[in-house]
Amino acid sequence: MTQAVASGQSGEDIKPVIAAIVGPKGLIEDPDALAPYVEDQRGRVRGRTPFVVRPASVEEVSAVVQACAEARIPIVPQGGNTGLTGGSVPFEAGREIVLSLGRMNRIRELDASNFTVTVEAGCILQQVQQAAEAADRLFPLSLGAEGTCQIGGNLSTNAGGVQVLRFGNMRELVLGLEVVLPDGRIWSGLRRLRKDNTGYDLKQLFIGAEGTLGVITAAVLKLFPRPREVVTALAAVPNPAAALSLLELTRSETGDSVTSFELMPRRAIDFAVKHVSGIANPLSQPSPWYVLIELFGGRAEGGLRAALEEALGEAFERQLVSDATFAESASQSAALWRIREAIVEAQKYEGGSIKHDVSVPVSRTPDFIAEASALVERLVPGIRPVPFGHLGDGNIHFNLTQPEDADTAAYLARWDEVNAAVHDVVHAMGGSISAEHGIGRFKLAENRRFKDPVELELMRRIKHSFDPDDLFNPGKVI
Repeated sequence: MTQAVASGQSGEDIKPVIAAIVGPKGLIEDPDALAPYVEDQRGRVRGRTPFVVRPASVEEVSAVVQACAEARIPIVPQGGNTGLTGGSVPFEAGREIVLSLGRMNRIRELDASNFTVTVEAGCILQQVQQAAEAADRLFPLSLGAEGTCQIGGNLSTNAGGVQVLRFGNMRELVLGLEVVLPDGRIWSGLRRLRKDNTGYDLKQLFIGAEGTLGVITAAVLKLFPRPREVVTALAAVPNPAAALSLLELTRSETGDSVTSFELMPRRAIDFAVKHVSGIANPLSQPSPWYVLIELFGGRAEGGLRAALEEALGEAFERQLVSDATFAESASQSAALWRIREAIVEAQKYEGGSIKHDVSVPVSRTPDFIAEASALVERLVPGIRPVPFGHLGDGNIHFNLTQPEDADTAAYLARWDEVNAAVHDVVHAMGGSISAEHGIGRFKLAENRRFKDPVELELMRRIKHSFDPDDLFNPGKVI
């Protein structure tokens, strides 16, 4: 039990209690050291906090949460702070304490026979990938921030990435959780079972909840056989509709071995070639659109290369593809993937970018890109759409680069207006305004605008049931 704390106190008042729980290594007070914890990834907001607490065990998390609950001090749980919707940073008022899980970074157990790994929330995603590989296994979650993002944040935002087509979002990769509840109690749900029909699947409430219902401190994650054959290819296509037809053809002709299927427009490639060192035009002749395709197989030389070659050959005959290249080595595969990754980096050099992380049914992606692009071009003449991303699961990063020579500040001031227009198109197609980055604080109003009232009411009831005093990440998600 923690030392009793009177309710209504400030973060400064309970600092001695928190310090006694976590020790000197677990408290950050220096303003310069606090800076990375209070600013969002894109620099859109900068919050304040009296201090950051970094517990080293689930017991310390429990004690910290209990102390804050007794004092009615709100908490912002934080992983790697790589989120893009402001969900992991405190508000400007400065009353919330940031609870960072970075010191809880142990891999507790890897059970290769059960194809599971039990990890703490502060583990870096890349660390988990490497541990799986060392055991001849695969943890398939893969995304741009994997060198800095943490498993707890991946779980809390239901992260996606480039292999959702084959393996699913984070929600599909979890068997069990350990969670500290808003009153400080610990729910030990670290089950390694594939089948457990003993009641509500409580873990699903915390996945994607962005820290509003509890602090995820550990998880049992699914592992998969490490692929023995990896085939990577880049194909030139005339338009997104052709890319969609190629996706259907490739899935059918390769026994549904497609792991990634990434759509990239010519404008994005041009930005990358112009601004990112080491990026070159991938094919000899320019094309309006490209797709990056990757397949995983369970046997070395298992025939996936031949199957993809046949699929692309048929696509040539149907005029779905005008050119293609295969990676002949791991380094060439990495070079093709570097083009895809450079798209994100290159956009910042072209001025302001209004961004959207949306999804529609896979079959509607060409319609969405065409309709939304035409809409924003009418709304902002000269705007440069850069729609790219995970065509295989319908998640398009619909980013909009400012017109050339436009005033960046004036352009970015239209962010909400442009978002609303694009989201209207998404909603009309039965899509989602947040495919893999969560709601946080930036999409709160838009989520209210589109969510079914009954669904919102159920979410509020769940929140109140778990956190009646609204102390866990208040002002986020709902």
